Amino acid sequence: MNILFCGDGNIADGVIISVLSLLKNAKGKINIYLLTATVRYKSTYYKALSSEFADSLDRLVKEYDGDNSVKLFDISDLFAAEPPRANMETRFTPCCMLRLYADMVDSLPERILYLDNDVICRADPSQFYNTDMKGSAVAGCLDYYGSWFFKHHLIRRDYLNSGVLLLDMDKIRETGLFRKCRARCAETEMFMPDQSAINKLAEKKIIVPRRYNEQRKLHKDTVFQHFTTSFRFFPWLHTVSVKPWNIDGMHNILKITEYDSILQEYINIKQNFMSKEKA
Repeated sequence: MNILFCGDGNIADGVIISVLSLLKNAKGKINIYLLTATVRYKSTYYKALSSEFADSLDRLVKEYDGDNSVKLFDISDLFAAEPPRANMETRFTPCCMLRLYADMVDSLPERILYLDNDVICRADPSQFYNTDMKGSAVAGCLDYYGSWFFKHHLIRRDYLNSGVLLLDMDKIRETGLFRKCRARCAETEMFMPDQSAINKLAEKKIIVPRRYNEQRKLHKDTVFQHFTTSFRFFPWLHTVSVKPWNIDGMHNILKITEYDSILQEYINIKQNFMSKEKA
């Protein structure tokens, strides 16, 4: 199973937790691919994931299976050559758009599952991973909120959440999907830039059941739980945004303890060999 994470150094905590959950639940060999970049824009600075982090993560996955692997790709130059100029100052960091450069990395496998770093795997995702793409470049789940408001068809909901996406890299390159998305992000300001661009420009999309990207509430059949920002209506209308590495928030706000064994392992890793990165 090939897994893709994208972002700057700030995604490290989430990547550790997400990888641990995959190691616990996914069957077979796991290849982790990390796309990262250092981005400087005006007064902001985002530092790429380090090779030391990738090496530590590689040692971790090999403890579970010697055939597992982690590979790091620093695409700082690619990003600088084609920056998403119109979306460099949205509420999302520029590094959220790094997945749109995946087609420019020839070493990535034909089929790869992209995950946001706030996604936890709780059951084997093999059935989703082996989805028949039927000529589509992307497969994913409807966005819990956005699919009601953003539609390309009058009746049918088809707006995908981009936090869990099965990618056919050959088809993406053939259709120029990500190339077109990069151009749109450079020219048009959008609320959720890469997600909006993918939904706008993907000619065909496979929509899979909600259990493969549960964005709202944990269910018995949930395979991937995605800790997005959600709305709560009691005792007043407000938003809730709790990420997996906020363990107190997981317990006290979301009332979720199911992942405690993974989170304890994450804490141990942070306290032990992952700290060697700073040595």
